[in-house]
Amino acid sequence: MSQPEFPTALKLRPRPSTTVQLKVPTDTYEALERIATARDISVDALMKRYVGQGLRQDLAQRFADHVLDVTAQVLARHGQSPEQVEAMLREIRSGTGS
Repeated sequence: MSQPEFPTALKLRPRPSTTVQLKVPTDTYEALERIATARDISVDALMKRYVGQGLRQDLAQRFADHVLDVTAQVLARHGQSPEQVEAMLREIRSGTGS
């Protein structure tokens, strides 16, 4: 099976960085300042953490979607009808298994 076209893990330090400029509403920035102060970290570090968390969640979801797509293709190749495949995928997504 070939590797997915998207990364499944984030690289650890050190790694090249890019500077970005981000406009956020003033009240959002003030909330970030309060949370960063409470955690004794900089706003910059807090924002990087939030971006990293969101990115990991999105990458995990994309990988799960990819696995389900491949599963559907394999089931279809092995004679399962489209209705059966969809029912199996619904059951997997619901997490019930029963």
